[in-house]
Amino acid sequence: MTISLRPILPLAAALSFASVGYSAEIFTTNGVAINGYDPVAYFTDHKPVKGSDKYTATYQGATFHFASAAHRGAFAANPGHFAPQYGGYCAFGTAQGHKASTEPQAFTVVDGKLYLNYNDSVLKTWRQDVSGYIKKADANWDKVRAQPDP
Repeated sequence: MTISLRPILPLAAALSFASVGYSAEIFTTNGVAINGYDPVAYFTDHKPVKGSDKYTATYQGATFHFASAAHRGAFAANPGHFAPQYGGYCAFGTAQGHKASTEPQAFTVVDGKLYLNYNDSVLKTWRQDVSGYIKKADANWDKVRAQPDP
């Protein structure tokens, strides 16, 4: 008895192609965005505040943690406002054309938007020309978001 793989090959090729280059919209560690820090706290407390797995919400496939039910409610009402720009990937890296991970304390809030960076050293560089880097990152984000995760 001979089994032909011909009918299966197009499906296998399509499945293989679909998995190549897959990338996440939101930078996560173990499925959790911003290393478990509360995105709303950057706006209300003006600093990173560790969230709790007691208060969570899912946005674009990532789990966000919050310090309180009120913060979770604010996020749920307007996640696009509170979620970090460029999916929480490094804003400076996005300006340079690539994805990079971020650290919760390396942040800025500019014009009501949260930007995260790779580390404090990169944050210092970012702060030398924030508006210029935002323009570059905005222009690059569509191609950067399609890149494999770092």
